[in-house]
Amino acid sequence: MKKITAVIPIRKGSQRVINKNLRPFAGSDLLTIKINNLKKVKGIDDIVVNTDSEDAIEIAINLGVNFHRREDYYASSECTGSDFFEHLGNVTETEIFAYCPVTSPFVKIETMEEAIKDFYNDVNHDCLSTVSVVKEFLWLDGKAVNYDPENAPNSQNLPNIEALNFGFTLVRREDLIKNRNIIGKKPKFTKTTDIESIDIDTPLDFFVAEQIYIKTVLETKGLLD
Repeated sequence: MKKITAVIPIRKGSQRVINKNLRPFAGSDLLTIKINNLKKVKGIDDIVVNTDSEDAIEIAINLGVNFHRREDYYASSECTGSDFFEHLGNVTETEIFAYCPVTSPFVKIETMEEAIKDFYNDVNHDCLSTVSVVKEFLWLDGKAVNYDPENAPNSQNLPNIEALNFGFTLVRREDLIKNRNIIGKKPKFTKTTDIESIDIDTPLDFFVAEQIYIKTVLETKGLLD
């Protein structure tokens, strides 16, 4: 079996939700939750926190996982997505790269394990990534994108547009560096549930995700007083 390294990208300068990766979340924090979940995933050989945050490095050390201290440019707004992905590939010694942002706290351990098995058994695709199905009436530049306004369908009959949610992505390191992207030329998508698809990007996202986490994770496990 090839080595799989789960990389958790953490930038201390998050802009829309200040310090969202490390601020208190349901009695813990998003980074700690992500590390503890990844430790339970069969098939993951190593966990690396890629960060410019000394606080994140301290959490990584305390939880017994590795870290890469990110250079300033790759933590700045000047760094493009392509530059950043290439950087992740260049500094991560592995064969298969797993992209695991903390902003997706609901991706199930079972979902990740099934994705790993699927990726190993598939020779026709160069990456596997989680997606959400979008059933919305979409417009761009004053034009409908996915339906005919003169023959408007019911919402359930709209096409199943798949949106990357980046909850869990697997890609071979060589392809990550070559393509400068975690999404390859022949991607395979696996659909996640509505809750698993939650991505924390705004203050409202953070608030809603915390309430859902308390209800669906902590209360069901009896971890609340």
